[in-house]
Amino acid sequence: MLPAANRLRDPADFRSAFRSGSRKANRFVVVHALTDDPEAGLKVGFTVSKKVGNAVVRNKVRRRLRHIVRNALGEVDAQFVVVRALPQAAEASYDELNRAVLAEFTRLGLMHD
Repeated sequence: MLPAANRLRDPADFRSAFRSGSRKANRFVVVHALTDDPEAGLKVGFTVSKKVGNAVVRNKVRRRLRHIVRNALGEVDAQFVVVRALPQAAEASYDELNRAVLAEFTRLGLMHD
C-alpha cells in the first residue's frame, strides 16, 4: 500500500495529469506525469480498466503496479503520476511490469539518483 500522502485520489488531479501532463507508453502501461511542482510532493494514481480482465485480474495488476511504484517513490520527481494498465499487463510477469514502469519513468525524466 502506498502511504496516504502519496495517493492520488481527486478526480480533478487525475484529469490534470491526463490532459496537461506528458505521456509515455509501452505494451504494458501508459504513464502520465505532470511535473509542474515536484517540490509539492509526489502523488500517484492507478487506472486498470475492464479491458484488462475480470476483477481478480485487475486487482492483481493494480497490486503489482502499487508495489513497483512504492519501491521507486524516493527516486521519482513529479507532482502527479498516473499509471494506466493496458490489456497486455494481465499476462505480464512482475519483472516485466517492473521493467516497463521504470523504463517509462526514465523516458519521462522522472527518475533521479
